[in-house]
Amino acid sequence: MPESFDFSAFSPLIALIHPVNVDPLEFEKPIVELEQRLQELRAQSENNDLDLGKDIQKIEDKLAKTKLDIYRNLSPWQRVQIARHPQRPFMLDYVKRCFDDFLELHGDRKIGDDESMPGGIGYLEGRRCVIIGHQKGRDTKENLRRNFGSAHPEGYRKALRLMKLAEKFGAPIIALIDTPGAYPGIGAEERNIAEAIAFNLREMMLLEVPIIAVVLGEGGSGGALGIGVADRVLMMENAYYSVISPEGCAAILWKDRSHAKEAAEAMKITAQHLEELGIIDQVIDEPLGGAHHDHEVAARALKSAIQKHLIQLEKKDTTELLDGRYAKYRNFGEFKEK
Repeated sequence: MPESFDFSAFSPLIALIHPVNVDPLEFEKPIVELEQRLQELRAQSENNDLDLGKDIQKIEDKLAKTKLDIYRNLSPWQRVQIARHPQRPFMLDYVKRCFDDFLELHGDRKIGDDESMPGGIGYLEGRRCVIIGHQKGRDTKENLRRNFGSAHPEGYRKALRLMKLAEKFGAPIIALIDTPGAYPGIGAEERNIAEAIAFNLREMMLLEVPIIAVVLGEGGSGGALGIGVADRVLMMENAYYSVISPEGCAAILWKDRSHAKEAAEAMKITAQHLEELGIIDQVIDEPLGGAHHDHEVAARALKSAIQKHLIQLEKKDTTELLDGRYAKYRNFGEFKEK
């Protein structure tokens, strides 16, 4: 970006993008320092009746430039950190903002109800949909209730029950993915977590209604894929989708989890990389700095993207829909070397 670029027009807008109540990440410290300096100058100007307008404008311009430089050049590891931010909007936050009259349905009719995988019926601009997804918690109590977004076997069986309900009534399915992975505990193994996920993969490939999956934050391994087989797979700008976490990859390849930064770069797990590889169909833009800076703006972008793809999919008959879904996944992993 040229040194002579005029940031003054952007300063008032960009200054609002990092509100005080958002916890900063490590790489955002230069922004925080400038914001603190800006607050000090404004306080001095008001309390001492001093004209510090030029100094304030200079800091505002520098703050605007710093935010643009940082947020428009994020590394894969920085995007992983944003995807995990505890103040990021979760599945039910998006459901509240994007869908009307959401009615949650419970239980897998076999074991019980998994609160880490909410699901139910809602309306998207008058269109009845079945919405399922992973839900994390914002504090320890909520995370224990939601199992940190890691679903049990009954969560995936509940999801499939609701997807079958959608097929019965001809309603499209919206899957909102945000999980570090399926729950790996002994109880989950005893209740056959691998079978539950594998069964979902097969059955989702055959469902005769449109399916749209969106990776909201973390898209971890089979836990994400268990509700991720879809006609359209979308990702929020700062989400990641991977067979293993960067820390897990680093522990295997480098024998040291501290190499997670290098692993994130090598694995090509960001939305931008996966769009280039043809794994996903669209990257959904987030507010500058991440969806946690403005839940409303992020939700509007998500809703618009879902609507656009639903309109396209609803024009297809069942045979075309299923053939397209099959071809989509058969084409993964095909490369031509020069």
